[in-house]
Amino acid sequence: MSENKNKLTTSWGAPVGDNQNSMTAGSSGPTLIQDFALLDKLAHFDRERVPERVVHAKGTGAHGYFEVTHDLSQYTKADFLSQIGKRTSVFTRFSTVAGELGSADTVRDPRGFAVKFYTNEGNYDLVGNNTPVFFIRDAIKFPDFIHTQKRDPRTHLKNPTAVWDFWSLSPESLHQVTILASDRGIPATLRHMHGYGSHTFRWVNAEGKSVWVKYHWRTDQGIKNLDVDLAEKLAGENPDYHTQDLFNAIENGDYPSWTLYVQIMPLEDAKAYRFNPFDVTKVISQKDYPLIEVGRMVLNKNPENYFAEVEQAAFSPATLVPGIDVSPDKMLQGRLFSYADTQRHRIGPNYQTLPINRPLSGVNNYYRDGNMRFDGNGGRSVYYEPNSFGGPAESSENKQAEFEVNGMAANVPYDDDDFYTQAGDLYRLMNEDERTRLVRNLVNWMKPVEVEEIKERQIRHFYRADPEYGKRVAEGLGLPVPNNIL
Repeated sequence: MSENKNKLTTSWGAPVGDNQNSMTAGSSGPTLIQDFALLDKLAHFDRERVPERVVHAKGTGAHGYFEVTHDLSQYTKADFLSQIGKRTSVFTRFSTVAGELGSADTVRDPRGFAVKFYTNEGNYDLVGNNTPVFFIRDAIKFPDFIHTQKRDPRTHLKNPTAVWDFWSLSPESLHQVTILASDRGIPATLRHMHGYGSHTFRWVNAEGKSVWVKYHWRTDQGIKNLDVDLAEKLAGENPDYHTQDLFNAIENGDYPSWTLYVQIMPLEDAKAYRFNPFDVTKVISQKDYPLIEVGRMVLNKNPENYFAEVEQAAFSPATLVPGIDVSPDKMLQGRLFSYADTQRHRIGPNYQTLPINRPLSGVNNYYRDGNMRFDGNGGRSVYYEPNSFGGPAESSENKQAEFEVNGMAANVPYDDDDFYTQAGDLYRLMNEDERTRLVRNLVNWMKPVEVEEIKERQIRHFYRADPEYGKRVAEGLGLPVPNNIL
């Protein structure tokens, strides 16, 4: 056995030089596909659960439509957004993140909010959550983060010590942790919560000009959250409460709807903005970049078969259409690979041919064979490209728009390491009752942690966000505020 038994390695035994930062072109990215440690880690993680989803296993969904209400063609050439009144069929899936397929709906957890648009130019997936930020900002940390949310390999129980150990060693999580422990951590129903694209994306117009964009789904039903005691009671009495509520509402003709807004940022603004707009642990202030209405989504039809439509529905942020591109967001860059890869493992390499995933606009390519290929497999048509027989060919006008990258290729973090300002701002926006519930939820969550050092380390993060925040959590845990705050 090697003497370097404490060195982290890849699956083939090579030592890993940096397990906190993926290799990017400069500190702002994008992520480089040559980062073999990242790809190996994500590819293995994608295959850790058979057959349910590794994350977002418990979910429900519905069919509906999206209708454009405002003309934003000056910003994007995406066909489904091209004119006021245009309707596009959608399928939307809501989910919890950490729990298994049979887990309770009313737990404290982010909710997945994934929308598949069946556009005239192919499918477009907008895959986000019900929170505007996330726990981490680099995809290389995602498998480790999700491991802390799953069951301990020895006890097969949830492990709060692992959860808080990871968060306390990953201060970028503080903003999301504050949201999750607040009233918004348990929505009353799936109909009464907002949704977000979370990441920064890029829109490109017909002239090839680009802007950065953030997506916001605003519930037309209003925000409602569950009291923690009622949520716990429902988890025992009706673990499918959210699933049932959505199904019954649609079945009774009470169709839920959301209005889609975007924030638009000129490309050049990203370089000078006070927060890195590609860091998914941060929000872009709506005072600086106000919400602009795009359209409205209505869910008006329940699935006929849960497995065929909800369980086999496959989403990926890499499922894009002309006029919508990605940003150098490091978490997004990892998701571009990981989401589609895990679907290939979970439901097969031909998952896009399943009815729920198949684009209404049709598919023309040279993909062939693979398990569960149940269509005509391309028939006798030409099966390679380029060819001399009139097969489908590339359309240069649909290439991704160019953008500038610079810097040395290296495993480096974002330049910005301010993990506390926005979390502190959020705390100070809360009224006294909201703060009291936030602190109570955090204290009850942290009490089972077995290592005092972990609690103290996390209290330092709360304190740096806002001294009152840290002091109140410390008092609730019966601990002194650590002396070495800074």
